[in-house]
Amino acid sequence: MAVSRRTVTVLFADVADSTPLGERLDPETLRLVMSRWFERMSEVLERHGGTVEKFIGDAVMAVFGIPDLHEDDALRAVRAAAELRGALAGLNDELARELDVHIGIRVGVNSGEVVAGDGTGGQMLVTGDPVNVAKRLEEAARTGEILLGEGTRRLVENAALLEPRDELTVKGKSGPVLAWNLLGVIEGAPAYARRLDAPLVGRADELLVLYEAFAEAVAERTCRLVTVVGPAGIGKSRLATELVHSVRGRARTVSGRCLPYGEGITFWPLVQIVGALGSDTGIRELLADTDDGELVAERVLGAVGPTQTAGPSGELFWAVRRLLEEVAREQPLVVVVEDIHWAAPTLLDLLEYLAGWTHDASVLLLCLSRPDLLEERQGWLTTPNITGIVLAPLTDEEADALLDEIGQEWPLDAEARARIKEAAEGNPLYVEQMAAMLAEGGPADSIPPSIHALLAARLDRLPADERAVLERAAVAGKEFVRSAVLRLSDDIEREDVDARLLSLARKDLLAANPGREDAYRFRHALIRDAAYAGIPKELRAQLHEGFADWAMRTTAGRAGELDEIVGYHYEQAFRYREELGPLDERARKLADRSGELLGQAGERAFTRHDMPAAVNLLARAITLLRDESAIRLQALPQLGSALMKTGDFTRADKVLGEALAGAAAAGDKKLELRTLIEREFFRTFTNPESSTEEIVRIAEMAIPLLEELHDELGLAKAWWLRSEADVIAGRWAARAEALERALEHAKRASDAREISTIIALLAQALEYGPTPVPEAIRRCEELRASVREDAEVRAAIASTLAGLQAMQGNFDEARVLAEEGRVVYEELGLRYMRAARSIASGSVELLAGDPAAAVRELRWGYDELEKMGERGTRSTLAAFLAQALVADGRYDDAIEFSNISQEMATEADVVTQAVWRSARGAALAETGDLSEGERLAREAVTLANGTDFVDLQAGTLIGLAGVLASGGRTEESTALAEQARVIYERKGNIAAAERLSEGARAR
Repeated sequence: MAVSRRTVTVLFADVADSTPLGERLDPETLRLVMSRWFERMSEVLERHGGTVEKFIGDAVMAVFGIPDLHEDDALRAVRAAAELRGALAGLNDELARELDVHIGIRVGVNSGEVVAGDGTGGQMLVTGDPVNVAKRLEEAARTGEILLGEGTRRLVENAALLEPRDELTVKGKSGPVLAWNLLGVIEGAPAYARRLDAPLVGRADELLVLYEAFAEAVAERTCRLVTVVGPAGIGKSRLATELVHSVRGRARTVSGRCLPYGEGITFWPLVQIVGALGSDTGIRELLADTDDGELVAERVLGAVGPTQTAGPSGELFWAVRRLLEEVAREQPLVVVVEDIHWAAPTLLDLLEYLAGWTHDASVLLLCLSRPDLLEERQGWLTTPNITGIVLAPLTDEEADALLDEIGQEWPLDAEARARIKEAAEGNPLYVEQMAAMLAEGGPADSIPPSIHALLAARLDRLPADERAVLERAAVAGKEFVRSAVLRLSDDIEREDVDARLLSLARKDLLAANPGREDAYRFRHALIRDAAYAGIPKELRAQLHEGFADWAMRTTAGRAGELDEIVGYHYEQAFRYREELGPLDERARKLADRSGELLGQAGERAFTRHDMPAAVNLLARAITLLRDESAIRLQALPQLGSALMKTGDFTRADKVLGEALAGAAAAGDKKLELRTLIEREFFRTFTNPESSTEEIVRIAEMAIPLLEELHDELGLAKAWWLRSEADVIAGRWAARAEALERALEHAKRASDAREISTIIALLAQALEYGPTPVPEAIRRCEELRASVREDAEVRAAIASTLAGLQAMQGNFDEARVLAEEGRVVYEELGLRYMRAARSIASGSVELLAGDPAAAVRELRWGYDELEKMGERGTRSTLAAFLAQALVADGRYDDAIEFSNISQEMATEADVVTQAVWRSARGAALAETGDLSEGERLAREAVTLANGTDFVDLQAGTLIGLAGVLASGGRTEESTALAEQARVIYERKGNIAAAERLSEGARAR
């Protein structure tokens, strides 16, 4: 057996309190006692499939999963541990009689990933932390106690009676270890629970085949054998359960299961079937009036009894047939035999015999098997009298239906459902186990232990040469080309690689990829994951590097196209070498190469506005590249910007600080200025106390320096920053002028991303500034058409157009546009933009006369910004939320949010200062404080008049008019409302103007 990584279960058993025994007994007698102890314990462990690796003092260590993996290794180990107690009781009886000696036992069992060797040269078979934990569990156990680690518990909990022990502090572990006391093992229970009582999803066609086979057996009084074939978890048992339920009352049903290991298990299903029919007494009564009944009973009972004296197989086959015929004489009989892929050849011969020779009796034999059976009996499904059903994965619709059912027990959000459905690929067991793991708080991106055990055991049965090819394919990816596997298989002949790929496809582990004759894919992503998990890390590093080298050569001339993929493989090669250590210069060069490629891929993601991808790629590149790397220094500010857009302000602050320090240390003035500008942008979001004077100071300091450096892109950013001071002051015409300067420089720099972003900001200036609405819509549509390929900017302009269309009273169109923007922001992972733009969608609802909807939208945006730690936009959003709450009649809440806005907003933030004052003034007036309400409302009007924010000017006038109206000052109120109406009409805000006109007519 070659060195490999595998999940095994390790068992340590030790004699408890052996020191006093050594004091009492002569060394020769003690040696005899311990030899008998080792012998009895080893017998039990080996009978359950354990490999007894060694004796350590008084302890015995066994490994389950060496040399061969089994899906139930953990359960085998736990069964063996439970049986050790019984074996020791028998030994103690003997020792008490012979030597007046009694010994106790402590057992520890743990499962986990280890490195497995071949045991040559006296080396340990397995090494790894699970071995150490198993030993520590054994040491912590009380006399007679069996302690299981958490890894084992997860693999056997359905078949074991467990009680939790207090968390253990054990030597060599930094944190506490969870332990479970084994009280007993439930006989016949599987290691993991199956939902056989859940509604059957899909399988209508397959169920019809079973119904028809049963009907034929009944109508023709004959035997039909149907074999349902499919991988573990595909739904074979659930289908059989559905048939059994459907024929209840019309047929007698019995079942048996083949066992994967044990002594005398050839006819184990027959043992269970005979037990269901009444065992010895019941069988003899059934056959009492039958010719040769006594002989039939003797043959059958002899095969299933403890001594197993069945006689020749031909006589047994005849006897079993006669028994089934007699049982089915009065009522049809359905016999379910599960897991016949584990059946001994003799049992398979018996099933074939029954299918061909049973007559004058209605019998349906329903056999369930994994595809492994067809490797041993290739003609099984083509045998006369045998019908085959091959279960395919569930369709997407069927998987959704199953998730709906599971969701009643374990609620799943949309993201979790999508993740489970993608990973499970239509296997019901995988769906169930993944849902259960998530419900327990398990990691979303790992394979549930039960599924990993199934797949690892299946792959472990492959011939070594096929396993080697499969592992190389796993490194190449879920989909791969033959030439990549050939490159990674230098030690294997080309013809052999082709033959092994075809063999793996026949075994349903791989499949040809349509469209390319040399392309393959893994049948299931989890098969790929399990194959990859078995590769030692040193070999993984070699294979990843080899794949990356191959990809670089084969994609020459397509520079950049596969940077992310190739960079990933170099990254993995480096990371595994880093884990194994120590790092040499060759490993460092792998990191350099990977960081450069991932940085380039991250820059492209940033350019196309895919910010989650940009964050992922740039962050990885930065951790790989050396501190002095120029590529790293360039990537840092870009990562900071991407983090801002995704709403991760804490990380953005740290990254931008590092970027600024790095640029200064490197003496890169251009980069330092750009980073300084980027950090000031950041501070406008997180530090509202950052004054407009500081924004202007930094921008005006940077502009001449950038001009000297001929940095057009830097100048575009500097003018954009300068325009932010105008936004805060509510000077939208000045904002547009500064942005036009920024756009001019961005065009000179030929930076498409910067151009499109500035265009989106210009569109916003058209909405809020003095430009009439019809003209603003026309200009925005033109701008939108100019950025057809930029989804983020189109979304921003859609949000702007939503506000403009609402001003014209086109509310349905406005809502469609607002939703378009929301969807794009969510798809791109732009959390900040999605939340910030709730101001626009909230204003649509206010204009449409639905303040409650406006409150919902604005409150959602506020909460999201609060989670991000953002303060600048949130202060403004809180003010607009207060305004919407006033419109909704929720005056106390409006006052609360106006207070929040006041606390966060800077004095220079004229817009926010005006809006919160207007909102609080209106709320106070409605609650009786007319004097303070009027004072605040007048301050709001004064502030708004210092801006060219048209809607703000009109809105504050309306707020003051409302306050005056509450005090009975109707004439003044009417005059102010008329001023506001004129402003709205000048802007083209028809919806707001008409509402004021309607109010005037009503008065």
